[in-house]
Amino acid sequence: MKFLKILCAIGFLVVLVSNIWSISGWIEARGVYDDICYLRQAHLFERFGLGGIDTNIAFDDDHYLKNKMKEIGYPEWNDPKRMPCHTLTPSADKYVLQYPPGTGFVLSLFPAGFQVIPLYVLTSVVAVGFLLLALTYASTLYRLMLVAAFGDCAIYLMINPTKASYSVAPTMIVCAMAGFLTAKAFMDWPRHRLFLLALIGLLLGLSVNFRLPNLFLAAGYCLYLAGAFLLARSRETFLQGLSFGTALLIGMAPTLIANAINAGSPFSTTYGSVDVVPPELNSEIVWRYVVDVQFILLAIAAVWTGLLWYFNRTRAGWVAVLVAINLAVNLIFFMTHPIFTPYYIIPIDMLSLWTLLFATLDLRADKSAFPKPANA
Repeated sequence: MKFLKILCAIGFLVVLVSNIWSISGWIEARGVYDDICYLRQAHLFERFGLGGIDTNIAFDDDHYLKNKMKEIGYPEWNDPKRMPCHTLTPSADKYVLQYPPGTGFVLSLFPAGFQVIPLYVLTSVVAVGFLLLALTYASTLYRLMLVAAFGDCAIYLMINPTKASYSVAPTMIVCAMAGFLTAKAFMDWPRHRLFLLALIGLLLGLSVNFRLPNLFLAAGYCLYLAGAFLLARSRETFLQGLSFGTALLIGMAPTLIANAINAGSPFSTTYGSVDVVPPELNSEIVWRYVVDVQFILLAIAAVWTGLLWYFNRTRAGWVAVLVAINLAVNLIFFMTHPIFTPYYIIPIDMLSLWTLLFATLDLRADKSAFPKPANA
């Protein structure tokens, strides 16, 4: 097993090197509006420090955004009111970035002009780090094969479709961290569950600063913890829900502050009307998800969840219930959201799969990937 684990680790590192080689050839401004707008947020942080959270387009007095738009041939580059990714705040009569500040802040941590490549390299390295950690838990050949298959897929996903949006790269790392901690909270370290749930809440709250829809990553946790309290009515379940919810709000604080500054209220969105339309079940949108790779990942997560619950309804069963609730909530939201992208449900896919991976690896060693059914 030790030799096989070494071979598997070498395989992960080879794929990582291939990823880094591919990433090293990327350019930052690909002609995609979102890319430029994330880089503009990073530029504001570089110029004004934390004051860069105010994204008023009036602060483009150095013509950073205009020049970027001019470079890609945007026809209305000289009209601030026509800039993409910006919306009007009527109460303040100003145009602001629609995105939360987290992705721009992370990009600003790297040198200007060389921000995207190191971000993706770093997130790919962290992903491989969690895979190497998973290898240490693989106690049987079947579990080792599971880690190997999952690992190759996870590393590849750090390139495609993660490269479709700069906001997905840091989100993927949060999913790996939260998945690991979720499995540990229910499988190995129940005595530390209160602290771990707070840490998970903080991580998921921070993820909202990268992508606002990441708020739905926490929806299943909230419903699960609320249900646990209603069933048990105990001090322990109350504190677990309270710690998770408080930490979630703390993690979201930068976005709430940004909303207050840019939209006039912490609970007002900076997104335009296209992104805040009411839910709608559109057969075309549903079909585009069904034939996309992200739906295949979701289907794998759903089947894996069912198997985990069926074969171990004690500790792992609770993990399966939580993952199932989270998958259901996110599936309902994105399937009724009248906009499709190749990465919208990748975060919930990966949060679920990372959680299921570590939960499965934490089961007692057996001759199969799963132990015998609880009623066997």
